[in-house]
Amino acid sequence: MTLSSTDRAIVEATQAGLPLVPAPYAVIAETLGLTEADVLDRLARLKAEGIIRRIGAAPNHYRLGMTANGMTVWDVDDARVDAIGEKVGALDFVTHSYRRPRALPDWPYNLFAMVHGASKDEVLQKRRQIVDLLGDACRASDILFSTRILKKTGMRLRRKEG
Repeated sequence: MTLSSTDRAIVEATQAGLPLVPAPYAVIAETLGLTEADVLDRLARLKAEGIIRRIGAAPNHYRLGMTANGMTVWDVDDARVDAIGEKVGALDFVTHSYRRPRALPDWPYNLFAMVHGASKDEVLQKRRQIVDLLGDACRASDILFSTRILKKTGMRLRRKEG
């Protein structure tokens, strides 16, 4: 898929976040020499085509006091992992979850869910709620706590030269 130069410019203008003003799309439109309606229509089309998955706010959980982060990992029966993963992902304290292939024999886990809390104890308490939800579908689990932030951005398009 190749983006038009206008669509690419819109993605580049929005990928690091929207301007914190009452009409952010109008500001972007003015910068790009477009109308606000054109920017909104193009973003809606890009979303409908699956090029953009979502447009949303990304709060800084560290500034909100959520300084403990644990990636919970689960060994769930492959026949049940998709349905169970949906339930885990729907928990209000899970910020993202996904299924990954196992790397046997060293890594038996196929379901991952990131949990944030104000303390390690809070994250562990939330993990126990996931344990209760999984029940006998879970064969093993672990939790990997963050020790420092190495990078905190989503995917970015590089600006085209010229």
